[in-house]
Amino acid sequence: MASESGKLWGGRFVGAVDPIMEKFNSSITYDRHLWEADVQGSKAYSRGLEKAGLLTKAEMDQILHGLDKVAEEWAQGTFKLNPNDEDIHTANERRLKELIGETAGKLHTGRSRNDQVVTDLRLWMRQNCSTLSALLCELIRTMVDRAEAERDVLFPGYTHLQRAQPIRWSHWILSHAVALTRDSERLLEVQKRINVLPLGSGAIAGNPLGVDRELLRAELDFGAITLNSMDATSERDFVAEFLFWASLCMTHLSRMAEDLILYGTKEFSFVQLSDAYSTGSSLMPQKKNPDSLELIRSKAGRVFGRCAGLLMTLKGLPSTYNKDLQEDKEAVFEVSDTMSAVLQVATGVISTLQIHRENMGRALSPDMLATDLAYYLVRKGMPFRQAHEASGKAVFMAETKGVALNQLSLQELQTISPLFSGDVSHVWDYGHSVEQYQALGGTARSSVDWQIGQLRALLRAQQAESPPHASPK
Repeated sequence: MASESGKLWGGRFVGAVDPIMEKFNSSITYDRHLWEADVQGSKAYSRGLEKAGLLTKAEMDQILHGLDKVAEEWAQGTFKLNPNDEDIHTANERRLKELIGETAGKLHTGRSRNDQVVTDLRLWMRQNCSTLSALLCELIRTMVDRAEAERDVLFPGYTHLQRAQPIRWSHWILSHAVALTRDSERLLEVQKRINVLPLGSGAIAGNPLGVDRELLRAELDFGAITLNSMDATSERDFVAEFLFWASLCMTHLSRMAEDLILYGTKEFSFVQLSDAYSTGSSLMPQKKNPDSLELIRSKAGRVFGRCAGLLMTLKGLPSTYNKDLQEDKEAVFEVSDTMSAVLQVATGVISTLQIHRENMGRALSPDMLATDLAYYLVRKGMPFRQAHEASGKAVFMAETKGVALNQLSLQELQTISPLFSGDVSHVWDYGHSVEQYQALGGTARSSVDWQIGQLRALLRAQQAESPPHASPK
């Protein structure tokens, strides 16, 4: 139980802590987010103590009732923090003693804040990852729905920001949806490694009092227990993995945002953002700024910073718990909030985006069919390298003459290769162009339909694989 100073560790100290150090050491301003998980973990641990004979049934019931009251106060916003509450564990145990008396002092028997805090964090992250997983799946589903509805719209595909080949607009949407699907799969993998119980590891050496860790695992619905008490209290691999997951997901979202920002400029005019996800200028009345997309792009940098920062913190730590690990929680809470907001805004942007089909169509140009011209010759029996060179000569001839590639006469084309004949006119059809890419993964309609089916199946499989964990009670 807390000493006279109100600290859980005050017995061997004499005198007061410097107020500056008090504030510097405190984490209650942010780890209060863990109040539910802390109560849930303490309730499970009290049951473990009762089974081990360290609490009577009456004492356990008293503690459980008191913890329910603590949780009720937090939920109703009536919990009052004390200046000596340096963290959520101190706050909850202090309040529990006020409610039930000295019996509260038995709750921490054999438990350290080292195994307590990492259990709390895993509980909180497990629930939060389920929420983020649902938001990510909703974004992917929205993108797939849009791709299905607009699969016959053609527009230019770009490489090096130069017009490359005609593709379906739906093919572009699905390219980003597929990347996000990998992020969804990756998050499920991270959740599996979060879902491992460290409680019962003590400070470093384990628990000497017969507490049944399998009982604790079952009470808290963890998938497994940690294998080594020293590692259990100090490893934050699961935090680093989560932050890396967020960083990679934000990379994909930032790239999609960048494309849409470009496509929304007057120079492209392929898309227009809804007013709900745009803002204006304080000076220029005509402006409609894609702030939603720009903020998605910029927040990626903040997430990257949190990931890099944690890795720098971890890399030089000696074995087991060090106070440096207190820094993990702010990173997790901030990144979780950022990802939640970004995924919801991205879903709103995609679902309300207006496309300008006519502008997309007008942006298609015959020079984008130069590869098709080479394929035409390949189908006539010419080796691809020769066909590539012949098509390049046709492009050069058109540029020299100042005409579009499809305006070269058959006679002019035949000066490049006698394999050109009257059926070369079919090359200049954009719809015919995209339809030739029927290999799985291509931009032909049949392939796009296949991609849509594959993504829908993946979403169903991931939903089945990720049963939601109940919120801590």
